[in-house]
Amino acid sequence: MPTETLHFDAILFDMDGTLVDSTDGVVGAWELFAEKYPGLDVTVVLSSSHGVRTVENLKTHCGVTDPDELAREASRFEDAIVSESKKNGRQGIVALPGVKDIMESLGPYHKLPKPRWAICTSATRSYANAALKATGIAVPDVFVVSEDVEKGKPEPDPYLLGAKRCGVDPARCLVVEDAPAGVRSGKAAGSKTLALVTSHTREQLDEAKPDYVVSNLSKVTMKAVENGVEVTINTD
Repeated sequence: MPTETLHFDAILFDMDGTLVDSTDGVVGAWELFAEKYPGLDVTVVLSSSHGVRTVENLKTHCGVTDPDELAREASRFEDAIVSESKKNGRQGIVALPGVKDIMESLGPYHKLPKPRWAICTSATRSYANAALKATGIAVPDVFVVSEDVEKGKPEPDPYLLGAKRCGVDPARCLVVEDAPAGVRSGKAAGSKTLALVTSHTREQLDEAKPDYVVSNLSKVTMKAVENGVEVTINTD
């Protein structure tokens, strides 16, 4: 198994599918929304919605266009992810493999003025806070959410803002993602990208041309060092 060790100024993590698994809640939320939007095909939505902001998904799949209605429905949807995640025997929102070890190593280094890691998510602040609380992951000082950017992934805005708030060059960052839209966002920001095969197939991720691909974060170690983070990747 090839191993590569790299150095970055900061790590920019996506959240859903990268740090946490909210699949059960997302499925439940779309099933709930299908009751209001009868033409909604949950299977089709689930195949294309991951990594995209809720407001964009509501425009695309539910036909919601009014800004105020979008805001209300986005909030309702993300509240439903949390509430539906444990219904009918579902597992709830849980940390993904390898995340606990990485957070034990990097967790303390999330504070300004020189954070070593950040989260840049397509989720709203309310839901993202709830998901992190459910899994015991610290909320970092640099926490870019849906409301912080006008253009979400695959545009580079979330990761450009994350790097800016960390006070580092995006080219010196590693973006960790599970969705093709997120990989494209990181690449457009000029960062190196690490793709995790947690929510999409290897073939779908390869189309986005990430720099590195592993099954999940159990294949990666991260250690805070002087002026950055040392990352060791055990590629599949």
